[in-house]
Amino acid sequence: MAINTPRGNAIRIVPLYVPGAPLPTTANLTYRGGPLLSIAQIFTAFWGTAWQQTPQSNSIQQLNDFFDYILTSSLIDQLAEYSTQTQTIGHGSRIGTATVTTSDPGQSVTDAAIQNMLQNEIANNAAFPQPTSNTLYFVYLPPGVVVVQGSSSSCQSFCGYHDAINGQIFYSVMPYPDCAGCLGGLAAFDALTTTSSHELCEAITDPVPGQGWYDDTNGEIGDICAWKTKQVGNYTVQQEWSNKTGSCT
Repeated sequence: MAINTPRGNAIRIVPLYVPGAPLPTTANLTYRGGPLLSIAQIFTAFWGTAWQQTPQSNSIQQLNDFFDYILTSSLIDQLAEYSTQTQTIGHGSRIGTATVTTSDPGQSVTDAAIQNMLQNEIANNAAFPQPTSNTLYFVYLPPGVVVVQGSSSSCQSFCGYHDAINGQIFYSVMPYPDCAGCLGGLAAFDALTTTSSHELCEAITDPVPGQGWYDDTNGEIGDICAWKTKQVGNYTVQQEWSNKTGSCT
Protein backbone atom coordinates (compact mmCIF):
# COMPACT_ATOMS: atom_id res chain seq x y z
CA MET A 1 0.00 0.00 0.00
CA ALA A 2 1.12 3.66 -0.20
CA ILE A 3 0.73 6.17 3.25
CA ASN A 4 0.82 9.34 1.25
CA THR A 5 -2.58 10.84 -1.91
CA PRO A 6 -1.66 11.71 -5.37
CA ARG A 7 1.07 12.73 -4.84
CA GLY A 8 1.07 14.27 -1.38
CA ASN A 9 -0.71 11.49 0.48
CA ALA A 10 -1.11 8.40 -1.73
CA ILE A 11 -2.15 5.30 0.21
CA ARG A 12 0.79 2.89 -0.07
CA ILE A 13 0.80 0.74 3.07
CA VAL A 14 -0.32 -2.76 4.00
CA PRO A 15 -2.91 -1.97 6.67
CA LEU A 16 -3.27 -4.01 9.85
CA TYR A 17 -5.53 -7.04 9.63
CA VAL A 18 -8.98 -6.45 11.09
CA PRO A 19 -11.08 -9.63 11.38
CA GLY A 20 -14.32 -9.32 9.46
CA ALA A 21 -13.44 -5.94 7.94
CA PRO A 22 -15.62 -5.37 4.87
CA LEU A 23 -14.05 -4.87 1.45
CA PRO A 24 -15.04 -1.85 -0.66
CA THR A 25 -18.23 -2.57 -2.60
CA THR A 26 -17.04 -0.52 -5.58
CA ALA A 27 -13.60 0.47 -6.79
CA ASN A 28 -11.95 1.59 -10.00
CA LEU A 29 -8.26 2.11 -10.59
CA THR A 30 -7.51 4.86 -13.09
CA TYR A 31 -4.18 5.53 -14.75
CA ARG A 32 -2.48 8.80 -13.79
CA GLY A 33 0.22 8.82 -16.48
CA GLY A 34 3.23 7.78 -14.40
CA PRO A 35 5.71 4.92 -14.72
CA LEU A 36 5.01 1.22 -14.21
CA LEU A 37 7.46 -1.59 -13.50
CA SER A 38 6.92 -3.42 -16.78
CA ILE A 39 9.38 -6.24 -16.05
CA ALA A 40 10.02 -6.08 -12.32
CA GLN A 41 13.61 -6.78 -11.29
CA ILE A 42 13.57 -7.62 -7.59
CA PHE A 43 16.55 -7.30 -5.26
CA THR A 44 16.06 -8.47 -1.69
CA ALA A 45 18.00 -6.82 1.14
CA PHE A 46 17.95 -8.24 4.65
CA TRP A 47 19.10 -5.55 7.07
CA GLY A 48 20.80 -6.48 10.32
CA THR A 49 23.01 -9.18 11.82
CA ALA A 50 19.89 -10.94 13.15
CA TRP A 51 19.38 -12.34 9.64
CA GLN A 52 22.59 -14.35 10.06
CA GLN A 53 21.08 -16.27 12.98
CA THR A 54 18.51 -19.06 12.92
CA PRO A 55 15.60 -19.13 12.40
CA GLN A 56 15.82 -15.81 10.48
CA SER A 57 18.65 -17.09 8.27
CA ASN A 58 16.32 -19.80 6.96
CA SER A 59 13.79 -17.16 5.92
CA ILE A 60 16.22 -15.57 3.47
CA GLN A 61 16.27 -18.55 1.12
CA GLN A 62 12.55 -19.11 1.58
CA LEU A 63 11.71 -15.52 0.62
CA ASN A 64 14.10 -15.59 -2.33
CA ASP A 65 12.49 -18.83 -3.52
CA PHE A 66 9.11 -17.14 -3.17
CA PHE A 67 10.12 -14.30 -5.49
CA ASP A 68 11.75 -16.70 -7.98
CA TYR A 69 8.42 -18.50 -8.29
CA ILE A 70 5.90 -15.70 -7.98
CA LEU A 71 7.50 -13.33 -10.52
CA THR A 72 6.63 -15.73 -13.35
CA SER A 73 3.30 -16.88 -11.94
CA SER A 74 -0.37 -16.19 -12.54
CA LEU A 75 -0.18 -13.40 -9.94
CA ILE A 76 1.88 -11.36 -12.41
CA ASP A 77 -0.16 -12.51 -15.40
CA GLN A 78 -3.30 -10.98 -13.93
CA LEU A 79 -1.64 -7.55 -13.79
CA ALA A 80 -1.44 -7.42 -17.60
CA GLU A 81 -4.80 -5.64 -17.71
CA TYR A 82 -2.99 -2.60 -16.30
CA SER A 83 -0.54 -2.36 -19.19
CA THR A 84 -0.57 0.94 -21.09
CA GLN A 85 0.13 1.80 -24.72
CA THR A 86 3.82 2.22 -23.92
CA GLN A 87 4.29 -0.07 -20.91
CA THR A 88 3.44 -3.78 -21.05
CA ILE A 89 3.46 -5.62 -17.73
CA GLY A 90 5.05 -9.05 -17.96
CA HIS A 91 7.02 -11.59 -15.96
CA GLY A 92 9.89 -10.32 -13.86
CA SER A 93 12.86 -11.86 -12.09
CA ARG A 94 14.85 -11.71 -8.89
CA ILE A 95 18.24 -10.21 -9.73
CA GLY A 96 20.05 -10.70 -6.44
CA THR A 97 20.08 -10.62 -2.67
CA ALA A 98 22.29 -9.32 0.14
CA THR A 99 22.41 -9.28 3.91
CA VAL A 100 23.43 -5.83 5.17
CA THR A 101 25.62 -6.01 8.27
CA THR A 102 27.72 -2.85 7.90
CA SER A 103 25.03 -1.06 9.90
CA ASP A 104 22.13 -2.16 12.07
CA PRO A 105 18.55 -0.88 12.16
CA GLY A 106 18.38 -0.97 15.98
CA GLN A 107 15.07 -1.43 17.77
CA SER A 108 13.44 1.44 15.87
CA VAL A 109 14.27 2.74 12.42
CA THR A 110 12.81 5.59 10.38
CA ASP A 111 11.96 5.56 6.70
CA ALA A 112 14.65 8.23 6.22
CA ALA A 113 17.25 5.89 7.75
CA ILE A 114 16.09 3.07 5.47
CA GLN A 115 16.46 5.35 2.45
CA ASN A 116 19.94 6.38 3.60
CA MET A 117 20.99 2.75 4.08
CA LEU A 118 19.69 1.81 0.66
CA GLN A 119 21.40 4.71 -1.11
CA ASN A 120 24.67 4.01 0.72
CA GLU A 121 24.62 0.32 -0.21
CA ILE A 122 23.83 1.10 -3.84
CA ALA A 123 26.78 3.51 -3.92
CA ASN A 124 29.29 1.38 -2.02
CA ASN A 125 28.26 -2.29 -2.09
CA ALA A 126 28.93 -4.10 -5.35
CA ALA A 127 26.28 -6.68 -4.44
CA PHE A 128 23.59 -4.03 -4.86
CA PRO A 129 22.54 -3.38 -8.47
CA GLN A 130 22.28 0.15 -9.78
CA PRO A 131 18.65 1.26 -10.07
CA THR A 132 16.86 1.06 -13.39
CA SER A 133 13.29 1.87 -14.38
CA ASN A 134 12.34 -1.71 -13.39
CA THR A 135 14.43 -2.27 -10.25
CA LEU A 136 12.56 -2.76 -6.98
CA TYR A 137 14.50 -3.16 -3.73
CA PHE A 138 12.69 -5.16 -1.03
CA VAL A 139 14.10 -4.28 2.41
CA TYR A 140 13.31 -6.83 5.13
CA LEU A 141 13.69 -5.96 8.82
CA PRO A 142 14.31 -8.61 11.52
CA PRO A 143 11.96 -9.40 14.42
CA GLY A 144 11.69 -6.76 17.11
CA VAL A 145 12.41 -3.76 14.87
CA VAL A 146 9.75 -1.04 14.70
CA VAL A 147 9.64 0.93 11.45
CA VAL A 148 8.56 4.57 11.75
CA GLN A 149 7.08 6.33 8.73
CA GLY A 150 6.10 9.89 9.54
CA SER A 151 3.69 9.74 12.48
CA SER A 152 2.92 6.06 11.83
CA SER A 153 4.74 2.91 12.91
CA SER A 154 4.69 -0.77 12.05
CA CYS A 155 2.32 -3.00 14.03
CA GLN A 156 0.36 0.12 15.02
CA SER A 157 -0.59 1.56 11.64
CA PHE A 158 0.91 -0.62 8.91
CA CYS A 159 2.60 -3.92 8.04
CA GLY A 160 4.62 -2.76 5.05
CA TYR A 161 4.83 -0.04 2.42
CA HIS A 162 6.51 1.01 -0.79
CA ASP A 163 7.76 4.35 -2.09
CA ALA A 164 10.24 5.97 -4.45
CA ILE A 165 13.34 8.01 -3.60
CA ASN A 166 13.28 11.10 -5.83
CA GLY A 167 10.92 9.20 -8.11
CA GLN A 168 13.81 7.00 -9.25
CA ILE A 169 14.80 4.41 -6.64
CA PHE A 170 11.80 2.18 -6.03
CA TYR A 171 11.75 0.30 -2.74
CA SER A 172 9.47 -1.64 -0.42
CA VAL A 173 9.87 -1.98 3.34
CA MET A 174 8.78 -5.18 5.05
CA PRO A 175 8.83 -5.16 8.87
CA TYR A 176 8.77 -8.59 10.48
CA PRO A 177 5.18 -9.56 11.46
CA ASP A 178 5.55 -9.32 15.25
CA CYS A 179 1.90 -8.63 16.06
CA ALA A 180 -1.54 -10.12 15.45
CA GLY A 181 -2.45 -7.26 13.14
CA CYS A 182 0.42 -8.12 10.79
CA LEU A 183 0.06 -11.89 11.04
CA GLY A 184 -3.57 -11.89 9.97
CA GLY A 185 -4.11 -15.31 11.50
CA LEU A 186 -1.31 -16.77 9.36
CA ALA A 187 2.07 -18.30 10.11
CA ALA A 188 4.86 -15.70 10.01
CA PHE A 189 6.21 -16.82 6.63
CA ASP A 190 2.74 -16.86 5.07
CA ALA A 191 2.11 -13.38 6.48
CA LEU A 192 5.37 -12.20 4.88
CA THR A 193 4.48 -13.63 1.48
CA THR A 194 1.03 -12.06 1.75
CA THR A 195 2.34 -8.59 2.55
CA SER A 196 5.21 -8.96 0.07
CA SER A 197 2.79 -9.86 -2.74
CA HIS A 198 0.62 -6.88 -1.74
CA GLU A 199 3.54 -4.48 -2.10
CA LEU A 200 4.95 -6.20 -5.19
CA CYS A 201 1.73 -5.78 -7.16
CA GLU A 202 1.29 -2.21 -5.96
CA ALA A 203 4.85 -1.26 -6.86
CA ILE A 204 4.46 -2.78 -10.33
CA THR A 205 1.25 -0.86 -11.05
CA ASP A 206 2.00 2.32 -9.05
CA PRO A 207 5.75 2.62 -8.30
CA VAL A 208 5.55 6.34 -7.58
CA PRO A 209 2.52 6.28 -5.28
CA GLY A 210 -0.49 7.99 -6.79
CA GLN A 211 1.06 8.47 -10.24
CA GLY A 212 0.30 5.05 -11.76
CA TRP A 213 -2.93 3.06 -11.29
CA TYR A 214 -4.80 4.51 -8.34
CA ASP A 215 -8.26 4.93 -6.81
CA ASP A 216 -8.71 8.21 -4.94
CA THR A 217 -11.06 6.61 -2.43
CA ASN A 218 -9.60 3.13 -1.96
CA GLY A 219 -5.92 3.50 -2.82
CA GLU A 220 -3.81 1.06 -4.80
CA ILE A 221 -4.48 -2.36 -6.32
CA GLY A 222 -3.65 -4.22 -3.11
CA ASP A 223 -5.33 -1.86 -0.67
CA ILE A 224 -8.75 -2.63 -2.06
CA CYS A 225 -8.31 -6.34 -1.28
CA ALA A 226 -6.13 -6.12 1.83
CA TRP A 227 -5.75 -9.45 3.68
CA LYS A 228 -7.98 -11.36 1.23
CA THR A 229 -5.65 -14.23 0.35
CA LYS A 230 -5.31 -17.12 -2.09
CA GLN A 231 -2.79 -19.82 -2.94
CA VAL A 232 -0.47 -19.54 -5.92
CA GLY A 233 1.58 -22.70 -6.11
CA ASN A 234 2.69 -23.42 -2.56
CA TYR A 235 2.55 -19.78 -1.52
CA THR A 236 -0.04 -17.64 0.24
CA VAL A 237 -0.49 -14.34 -1.56
CA GLN A 238 -2.96 -11.52 -1.45
CA GLN A 239 -5.71 -11.19 -4.01
CA GLU A 240 -5.55 -8.01 -6.10
CA TRP A 241 -8.24 -5.77 -7.53
CA SER A 242 -9.28 -6.35 -11.13
CA ASN A 243 -11.02 -3.56 -13.01
CA LYS A 244 -12.06 -6.13 -15.62
CA THR A 245 -13.99 -8.35 -13.22
CA GLY A 246 -14.83 -5.64 -10.69
CA SER A 247 -13.61 -7.86 -7.88
CA CYS A 248 -10.63 -9.13 -5.92
CA THR A 249 -9.03 -11.99 -7.80
